[in-house]
Amino acid sequence: MNAPSAPTSLNAWLELLEVRHPVAIDLGLERCRSVWQRMGSPRPAPSIFVVAGTNGKGSTVATICGLLDGLGYRYGSYTTPHLYRYNERVQLLGKPVPDAMLLAAFERVEAACQGTSLTYFEFGTLAAFQILSEARLDHAVMEVGLGGRLDAVNLLDADVAVITPIGLDHQEYLGPDLESIGREKAGILRPGQMVICGEAQPPHSVLAAATRNNARMQRLGVDFTVRPSADGARFETDGKVLSLPGPALPGPYQFDNMATGLAAVLARLPEAASHVAALGRGLRSVRLAGRLERVSARPAGWIDVGHNPLAARAVAAALHEIRAAESIPDCRCVLGMLADKDAAAVVSELQTVVTHWYCASLPGSRGQAAERLAARMAGVTGAASLRQFESVEAALDAALADSTPDDGVLVFGSFLTAAAAGSHWRSAGRGSAP
Repeated sequence: MNAPSAPTSLNAWLELLEVRHPVAIDLGLERCRSVWQRMGSPRPAPSIFVVAGTNGKGSTVATICGLLDGLGYRYGSYTTPHLYRYNERVQLLGKPVPDAMLLAAFERVEAACQGTSLTYFEFGTLAAFQILSEARLDHAVMEVGLGGRLDAVNLLDADVAVITPIGLDHQEYLGPDLESIGREKAGILRPGQMVICGEAQPPHSVLAAATRNNARMQRLGVDFTVRPSADGARFETDGKVLSLPGPALPGPYQFDNMATGLAAVLARLPEAASHVAALGRGLRSVRLAGRLERVSARPAGWIDVGHNPLAARAVAAALHEIRAAESIPDCRCVLGMLADKDAAAVVSELQTVVTHWYCASLPGSRGQAAERLAARMAGVTGAASLRQFESVEAALDAALADSTPDDGVLVFGSFLTAAAAGSHWRSAGRGSAP
């Protein structure tokens, strides 16, 4: 009997990969390493940044890429998950790769599997390695998908490791507390490596891993600092002071993500500190959808992919400032969350800035019905302020219909929620940023 032919379209490949491995998440490097080695162990670039952490990974990757662009380097990146199109995951010089590149890389991975089963994420990660390795890059910026120690990206030995702020998320895989989660994230560290940490006091397990590896760690607020200035941002490290534009992404917490990305670039390219104009160009070029993204003016509308308490706290602080500055009387939240996320803790963080809640059902095996989400939230917010909808689109329509032009609408809780809302908002012709 002839073997089934390989899929001929990207969508067909993705549909196959979603169902072929028995479980969606299957942590461990043995299977993935064996296939990678049969591929010839492609390395994405001569110089590699690996970014792990709970929150701020995407913004930090975008910052590093923007800075490399401003400095004139050839760079590529790998991030997960995507928001609108799978191609967003693999980018060359800031542009998503075309379907043809992905198809060729998928076929290369498939040929190397030789009976080894890979998850959707693992298969795509090896395809990204292949694409980036063929692009003659100077630098690659690689985002860890889940944890660090057992994530497929950790097949690579990074030249600079970056660990963004660590919070409670994915406890069923990474452990019940910050120390356990930090230990998994710190699995990307290598002996003698430069490590950039986006918080002053990470879990002790991260510091212990750095000591054990004799890694050269720099921490935000300890070894490098950033603060707003009249002209943008004042960044200081190792006795140097750089006056730069403020972060292009919205929210006061983006100063920390910007500083973390900049510290990572300077750790690898210390001479770049003398090219302030190029750094400034790079920082101004940073773009990333779904991070407190302003998609409408009246009512004010924001989309954020955050899905854990740490992200909710940061968004709440930003919206508190925005509501005060723009005199926004009410803020409605369209909330859709996966079943394994801590909805009560997220709502507890957001309730200081949200006045009405619109619970939306999410599809899929990890999805959650609006009724169940509302039940989990009721103990925090009270049932009177909750409405339930069968889809993100229906919840968004209701929130917009209930809002005056002076109000605000926040979409939060998941990449799935953000993607559905962003597509619907724009297809209705309402999503024009101010």
